[in-house]
Amino acid sequence: MNIQTKKGSAAQVPCDLLVVGIVEEAKRLDGLAAEIDTETDGFLSRVLEDLNFKGKTGSVMVVQTPEKFSAKRIALIGLGKAPALTLETSRIAAAIAFEAAKLWRAKTVVLPLIGLRKGVGVKQIAKAMVEGARLAAYRFVRYKKEENGSEPETVFIVAPNGNDARQAEIGIEQGELASQGTIFARDLVNTPSVHMTPADLVKAAKSLIKKKGLICVVVHDKKELEKMGAGGILGVAQGSDHDPFLVHLVYKPKVKAKKRVAIVGKALTFDSGGLSLKLADSMMTMKCDMAGAAAVLGLFSVIEELAPNAEVHGIFAACENMPSGKAIRPGDILTLMNGKTLEILNTDAEGRVTLADALTYAVKQEPSVIIDLATLTGACMVALGEEITGLMSNNEALAEKLKCAAVEAGELVWELPLEKRYKKEIESEVADYKNIPSTRYGGALTAGLLLEEFVEGKPWAHLDIAGPAFTEKPLNAYAKKGGTGHGVRTLIEYLRGI
Repeated sequence: MNIQTKKGSAAQVPCDLLVVGIVEEAKRLDGLAAEIDTETDGFLSRVLEDLNFKGKTGSVMVVQTPEKFSAKRIALIGLGKAPALTLETSRIAAAIAFEAAKLWRAKTVVLPLIGLRKGVGVKQIAKAMVEGARLAAYRFVRYKKEENGSEPETVFIVAPNGNDARQAEIGIEQGELASQGTIFARDLVNTPSVHMTPADLVKAAKSLIKKKGLICVVVHDKKELEKMGAGGILGVAQGSDHDPFLVHLVYKPKVKAKKRVAIVGKALTFDSGGLSLKLADSMMTMKCDMAGAAAVLGLFSVIEELAPNAEVHGIFAACENMPSGKAIRPGDILTLMNGKTLEILNTDAEGRVTLADALTYAVKQEPSVIIDLATLTGACMVALGEEITGLMSNNEALAEKLKCAAVEAGELVWELPLEKRYKKEIESEVADYKNIPSTRYGGALTAGLLLEEFVEGKPWAHLDIAGPAFTEKPLNAYAKKGGTGHGVRTLIEYLRGI
């Protein structure tokens, strides 16, 4: 599918399918819809009335056009009410348009700048639309002999004038980049654990070393982890037949960097729960427990093209949490990389254990900012549902920047408090900390508080992506079942803003 921009009127471009956004409860047609209606002697008005199409969010109707009109068919896409229009409206409308084009086997599709309005730039709209179309087109077909259906060959995003067309071109480039990184992460998450072991995750990291020479990868194996005193990583991994690795990617820009950013991802390639074994149903999707690391790798897959003015360190501890005669036991105490001790009361709360070492390692790189992403707690899903990431931070400015980046990316984030009074819940009687709290309440917060103990006061933000990283049902028109690549686009927008 080739996505490109075109200058002029969308109504005048010959195509198989012309997409028209319809605002709900609009008093009259305007923009492209009005132009089409005038050109076709009121055809569009009659269709809307006859089909009772109200323009409700997500609704779609494809109609045959009158003879001699430039488009063979028109796809009417409901945008919802005008005050509620956002970049996500444009993103979802483009995704719905893609599915309609695929259903009707349209080879050429014309998209106007859907949802364009005062205060929102052409570049932003074009970027969002590309993301919607590209991510809707994603299918994980590695294990399928064939994939039915055909997608459009060419999609034109039409801008009214030359200046807007140039802005749209930039938006298309940015949207392609964000989609590429997200899809890279989706593929990693969707790959079953038999083919996504810790060693496979290392291979994925090494595959990102490119000709530009701006990325290097350092891999610390089990022996080196022992020398480092990485008791958290080694403890979680000891029940598995697969050795653990600590992976460190570094991107250095050609010019002197303004910032050094460390991004840490949880990288459990499979989480059985260990001896605190999960129920069978809960284990079925645990190939997704490395989605934090997948987001880091998704970012690094496009970071040279993104070219942020920052030195970026991507860090993850790749390991597997399995039950065996060698596995860590409830009641065991681990000595972590920073010398602190951690009592293990539940082996299924393993992500925070490996992250403790990974964050300690990140601190040693002397970053100005640390961000971690982890499919960490079911408690966060209880609080925020399946579509929203929980954000916790010790730095207000960093939290605000990430929230703004998430809005731009269309990834839902909600800030949760790091309530200091809850720290007593992670204090152990026999060690410095324990890996689960004394109470069943506030589990996402106490997990965040435990992680905070390993960043040594550095500006830090924790993104609990347990809900939106993997979905067992479609979240929206462009996030289907499976890995979503959640977090990649937020990281891209954050780094673009540095």
